Amino acid sequence: MELSFSFIIPVYNRPGEIRELLESMQKLDYNHPFEVVIIEDGSTVPSEEVVLDFTGRLNISYFYKPNSGPGDSRNFGMKKATGNYFLILDSDVILPPQYLAEVDKELREDFVHCFGGPDAAHEGFSDLQKAINYAMTSFLTTGGIRGGKKMLGKFQPRSFNMGLSKKAFLATNGFGRIHPGEDPDLALRLQKGHFSTRLFPEAFVYHKRRIDWQKFYTQVKKFGMVRPILNKWHPQSAKITYWFPSIFSLGLITAVLFAIFGGYWLLWLYVCYFFILFLHSLYLNKDLMIALLSVGAVLVQFLGYGFGFCKATCYLRILNAEPEKQFPQLFFKNA
Repeated sequence: MELSFSFIIPVYNRPGEIRELLESMQKLDYNHPFEVVIIEDGSTVPSEEVVLDFTGRLNISYFYKPNSGPGDSRNFGMKKATGNYFLILDSDVILPPQYLAEVDKELREDFVHCFGGPDAAHEGFSDLQKAINYAMTSFLTTGGIRGGKKMLGKFQPRSFNMGLSKKAFLATNGFGRIHPGEDPDLALRLQKGHFSTRLFPEAFVYHKRRIDWQKFYTQVKKFGMVRPILNKWHPQSAKITYWFPSIFSLGLITAVLFAIFGGYWLLWLYVCYFFILFLHSLYLNKDLMIALLSVGAVLVQFLGYGFGFCKATCYLRILNAEPEKQFPQLFFKNA
C-alpha cells in the first residue's frame, strides 16, 4: 500500500499551541506531500487566523464545529482527510524534524494499522513541565506504559501521538465519547478486531502540557476514574498493576499514621523510593529544581490516580453503578 499521511489535530482555545506545532511541521525532514487537518472544537478563541498564516506553506485544511470533545473531533477530521493513514496529535505537542521520516520507516519495515509514539520534554520547556514529563514517562513511575520501553504485552497508543490506518478507522468508527480514556478504548477495540498495535520508539513528540499542579491532579484523577470503566468494558485488559497507585497511596497514609505513633520503618521505605526518584530525575535532567519538582509530581500523580481509581472501582464494582450516569463528566453528550 502506498502511504499518504494526514495529520489530524483537534484544538480548543489554543491558537498559540497550533502555531508552534505548525512551525515544527514546516521543519520536518520529509520529502513527500502530507496533509494537515485542523478541527476547531467549538473554541471561543479560534485558531483560524493562525491557520491562514500557513496556507500555501503547508497543505492545510481548517474546520470549525460545535464542541463535542477531542475524540469526536478526531473522527470528524479523519472523515474529512484525504490520506489513507492518519497521524493523530494533541495541539500541545511539537514535532522533532525526523518525526515523519521515522513513522514512514517503521511502517515500511513492519506495517501496523495502529501505532503510538513516546513523548519527551523539549529543552525549552519550564521546570514544572519537565518534572511532570518525568512523572508521566519514567519507568520508575508508570512502568513505561506511555512508550518509555518496549512493551511485553499489547501496546495501547495514546492520542497525543498516535497513528491509525483508514482501514482500521472505518472498521471501528474511531474514538468513543469517553474522555479521557478514548485512546486505550480504541486500542482495545482494535485488538479485539485483530488489528495489531505497536510502539514506534523513535517517533517521539515534545509534549508541552500547559499545566499547573491543580490541573495535573485533576487530570491524573480522571485517568484513575476511567481505568475501572475500561476494565468493565474490556475485562481482558484488567491488570493488577492498575491497583499500584491506590496501594501506594494507602500505604503512604498508613506510613504517616505509623510514624505518628513511633513506627518509622514503613515511612523510611517511601523516603528511599522518593530519594531514588530524585536521583534518577537529577541524572536525566541535570537540574536540582527539576529533580525536586519531579518528586512532587510523582506524589501528585499517585495520589490523584489512586483516589480516582478507588472511587470509580467502588461505584462500579460494589454499587454496580452505570459509568455514564455516575460519572457524566467523563462523557461528551454531543458526540
